[in-house]
This record gives sequence, structure tokens and C-alpha cells, in this order.
Amino acid sequence: MFQVDPVLIAVVAITIAGMLAFVINRILAAHRRQAATGKEELVGKTAVVKTALKPEGTVFHEGEIWTAELDTGQAEPGEEVIITKSEGLKLFVTKIK
Repeated sequence: MFQVDPVLIAVVAITIAGMLAFVINRILAAHRRQAATGKEELVGKTAVVKTALKPEGTVFHEGEIWTAELDTGQAEPGEEVIITKSEGLKLFVTKIK
């Protein structure tokens, strides 16, 4: 008859328990983390001007082109701006000094 070493059983059980504990830990960490998607995460991020903001134009942020309004002055294409708020599909931005 086939004999199984008790040490082998202990090693396999400890390994499986360790992997299960790791997976549960990752699931709990992901569940606790606040979702950071959508317009809420845009405030404070930088965008690149695509069409001149005089004061309205478009900006490019993370692969998307947005309609934007500059708070004061003008910004030329290629300049970076900071997003201060969003309303609907329009971003309000300010120039980086």
C-alpha cells in the first residue's frame, strides 16, 4: 500500500493556507479602496492644450479630448494646464505658472 509522509501533508496544507490568506488579503484591500474613476478624479490633474484656449478651446487628458475654459488669459497648443473643476462635459482649467 502507498504511504504518504506526514511532513508532505503539512507542507501542502501550509502552502494552500498561505495562498488562500494572500488571496483573501488582496480581495479585502481592493474592497476597502475608494473607486477613483470619472470626473471626480480629474480635479488637480494636468492636461495639454490642443486648440488655443481664448478662453475656450480643447485640452487632451489621458487619451481624451475635452472642451475646456481657461480662467484668465490665453493658453497656446502644447502648454500644460491644471484642471480646477468639471461641469458636465466641460473642464475648467488654469495655466501652470
